[in-house]
Amino acid sequence: MQPAGGTSRQRLRWQCRRGMLELDYILEDYLEQHYPADTAELKAAFEALLQEQDPDLQAWLLQGQPAPSRYQAILRSLRAD
Repeated sequence: MQPAGGTSRQRLRWQCRRGMLELDYILEDYLEQHYPADTAELKAAFEALLQEQDPDLQAWLLQGQPAPSRYQAILRSLRAD
């Protein structure tokens, strides 16, 4: 099954590798455990999130800093694990 934005799963897996072990773990775990069954909206948000810069992802996912509203649903999903 092709991801929502037309990006292959292998490419998404590569994009999950951020160079920070904590981020890698969170993103790769979501990709493997939840992405396949998620809605097209959440899949698209995840794919967009992967385009953001590492310091922003770190702030939003690990430090609990506010993120843009377009990412709220996917961030809730990522934090739920």
